[in-house]
Amino acid sequence: MIKNVYGNTVDHLGEAIVSGRYAAGATIPPEPLLGAELGVSRTVVREAVKSLVGKGLVSTGPKVGTRVLSSDHWNWFDPDVVAWQSRAGLTREFLRDLQELRRVVEPAAVRMAAERATAQDIADIEAAFQGMRLAVEEGGDYVTHDLRFHQGLLRACGNRMMIQMSKAIGALLRTSFEISTSRKDGPRNSLPMHRAVLDAVIARNPAKAERAILGLIDSAGDDIDAVLASRRRLPRVDAPARLLRETGGVRRPPAGGRRRV
Repeated sequence: MIKNVYGNTVDHLGEAIVSGRYAAGATIPPEPLLGAELGVSRTVVREAVKSLVGKGLVSTGPKVGTRVLSSDHWNWFDPDVVAWQSRAGLTREFLRDLQELRRVVEPAAVRMAAERATAQDIADIEAAFQGMRLAVEEGGDYVTHDLRFHQGLLRACGNRMMIQMSKAIGALLRTSFEISTSRKDGPRNSLPMHRAVLDAVIARNPAKAERAILGLIDSAGDDIDAVLASRRRLPRVDAPARLLRETGGVRRPPAGGRRRV
């Protein structure tokens, strides 16, 4: 996706903060200096800073300027913040927090989905699963269908707050899926575990559904640990989704391909 001058300015400043170039507690340069450095107007800088305030990265005030906040203030449900962290480097702490969040949220949601899912909910999750299966068997975009599968489960729980959370944690879930998918045969091996979750929901068996999703989450955690141990370069979650080859490998879409989130 091509960004405008404003979007590029937000990206530049956000990545500088998340990467530590502007440390927590530091004051970023004033608007005139930033504008000159980036080749943009003061208005663009001002609007970009407002966006960063909304994402929890900085605070502003009279006579104190624009100060960088520590990472515990950042909005980790914001896709831009997750993307900036992926560019700066996905830390073990970040991935641990993500796995712990999944273990708290998804089992509870899946239990409720097994009790409340409508026929349409199940049809949507089934369609996502079939998209995953086709990507494994014929090549294609596995990650986007995987994300739809898990977000479908969260929506199927019938809890309005959980449904809102499914939208908020989309970027975090995709981070996990991109890394686990980068492991050879990771998608193929995960298909039966996804099927077990869906079958338990269809069977209206909350306990079995919860066990199945915990197994799936823990398996993803093992994949992430293996990828980290291999010291291979981690995927960027702001890039187009990885495409599976029929052989089980992965490739990126050609430059200029549509970004999927």
